[in-house]
Amino acid sequence: MSEIRIENISKSYGKVQAVKNVSFSVKSGELFGLIGPDGAGKSSLIRMITTLLLSDSGTIHMGQYDVVKDYKILRRFIGYMPGKFSLYQDLTVKENLEFFATVFGSSIEENYELIKDIYQQIEPFKNRRAGNLSGGMKQKLALSCTLIHKPEFLILDEPTTGVDAVSRVEFWDMLDRLKSKGITILASTPYMDEANRCDRIALMQKGEIMGTDKPSKISGMIQHDMFAVSADDMYKLKTFLSQCQEVDEVNLFGQEIHIALKSESNETIILEKLKAQNFYNLKFRQIEAEIEDVFIHLMTKQAKEGQND
Repeated sequence: MSEIRIENISKSYGKVQAVKNVSFSVKSGELFGLIGPDGAGKSSLIRMITTLLLSDSGTIHMGQYDVVKDYKILRRFIGYMPGKFSLYQDLTVKENLEFFATVFGSSIEENYELIKDIYQQIEPFKNRRAGNLSGGMKQKLALSCTLIHKPEFLILDEPTTGVDAVSRVEFWDMLDRLKSKGITILASTPYMDEANRCDRIALMQKGEIMGTDKPSKISGMIQHDMFAVSADDMYKLKTFLSQCQEVDEVNLFGQEIHIALKSESNETIILEKLKAQNFYNLKFRQIEAEIEDVFIHLMTKQAKEGQND
């Protein structure tokens, strides 16, 4: 079984605790997302999972193997794609792919079917140096090199950072196809919209996992009714809402402000208060919590609990 089990993992760099007692599992054949902003601890956790960094405490198992005791064996089964493009810039597309296949005792021909859908998109440029490729093409080459030895586990550290929106969508489409071939995939990302492409996600902030569930169920972590509010003077509107005792949370989302109320009975009261302020073009509607709402809610809760410790 190609399952990943992470139990009570912690890692510190001096006085900075990057990962704090993290536990979760990734099911065999699942596409799992580790979601969080820069500095959340995602990369440290990814490096421990891929046998590149030792934890201070806890255990990680990939299938039947322990990442510390069995790291030499495990590296044959792991495909790791770091966030920063790390292939050889002076080698051509084909030379990079041939090099990584050779390292694992394989060949392009042997596992071509696995990378075919991806590699065909860059094959017309196989004699171009990697350093001269666009961001999206570098991404496809890196993924091809990561898959060339047919790994059971695919571990990706912020694979879509720095590429255009179209390339981001194409990349997640490729991950969907790879998942259908039975590969267990763990991908970290700071982009909340990419969370919806995963089977399950873990929300990570300040080294801690704040919640784990299917994207469709993650909104259930907010118990309060939520509303989207807008008006011509958004600054005045946000200031007013922040001072209302009926409002639990106030956050700006694009052209709207999302608010969470303290109880169901406050909807009429807050609407009357808003109308009394004579805001121009006032709009007020109830909404379902999005992943961004949940993340900010849990982050605020985490900060409050930290102040009370």
